Amino acid sequence: MASAAILPAAKNLEIYSIDVEGGQATLIVSPSGESMVVDTGWGGHNKRDAERIAAVAKAAGVKKIDYLVITHYHSDHVGGVAQLAEKMPIRNFVDHGANVEDNKEGQVLFNEYAAYRAKGNHIEVKAGDTIPIKGIEVKVISAGGKTIDAPLAGAGQAGADCAGFQMHDADPTENAQSVGLLISYGNFRMIDMADLTWNKEKDLVCPANKIGKVDLYLVSHHGMNMSGSPQWVNTLRPKVALMNNGARKGGSAEIWQTIHDAPGTPDVWQLHFAVSGGKEHNSGDPFIANVDENCEGKWIRVDAQKDGAFKIYNSRNQFEKSY
Repeated sequence: MASAAILPAAKNLEIYSIDVEGGQATLIVSPSGESMVVDTGWGGHNKRDAERIAAVAKAAGVKKIDYLVITHYHSDHVGGVAQLAEKMPIRNFVDHGANVEDNKEGQVLFNEYAAYRAKGNHIEVKAGDTIPIKGIEVKVISAGGKTIDAPLAGAGQAGADCAGFQMHDADPTENAQSVGLLISYGNFRMIDMADLTWNKEKDLVCPANKIGKVDLYLVSHHGMNMSGSPQWVNTLRPKVALMNNGARKGGSAEIWQTIHDAPGTPDVWQLHFAVSGGKEHNSGDPFIANVDENCEGKWIRVDAQKDGAFKIYNSRNQFEKSY
């Protein structure tokens, strides 16, 4: 990361998917120059994840985090808050409110996060809210176990194969509480549902599609098969999927194949080669940021224009493709 080129100030919407080894850390830079980070990866690991986020922020010309969205209180999403707060100022902390898990580890994580949250401005969001970052629209479509009630403008059509949807067991964990976001810049639309699980996703696409089509799908739950049903993917009809998997976390063959089989055969960009998937269930080398399990933490960048056109760049091999 030390050799990353210093990039000019954002003219379009810039989205960086940062490798935190199977957690989430996404940096979003609005054309206005305001920044939003969605989750902070893991704690520990000699401050690995906080350093990777800070290095990408520096390369993007970002000196502070205007909005830090913590989607839910699991260690691969909220664990790095304390270490990141030591490296960069954080103005606003956005989350779904109270922690629903009462185990000791969960409470320790939440209490540590809450201590840093108290040093900034706290915004508790619910489904239907908007995060007020200038230059783009960030709509909250799930939070605290609830999803939006009514279809967004232009949506409302029937979902894909809803009659064939197979329910999973109810999920009592923080995953089902995830803050899910629809990020729009003009005609460009990106969806990031964090770890929202299978049954909750259904509420957004079956029987009616409350979201509409998207251009970029940040693959739910790192590509684990607790999320990402065929009905979900086929209803959203993404042009491109971006998977924040680790070498041995997420990236399941089942979910990779579901996306590959979706209408239009979307490209699947991956932060890691998924060891369990083999060559049959991983994308080609140009689309993978980290091909070795012991990696350098390479990232993927999306540059989106207001007319809906976008391009994706792989920092490992400088491969770029336009859509």
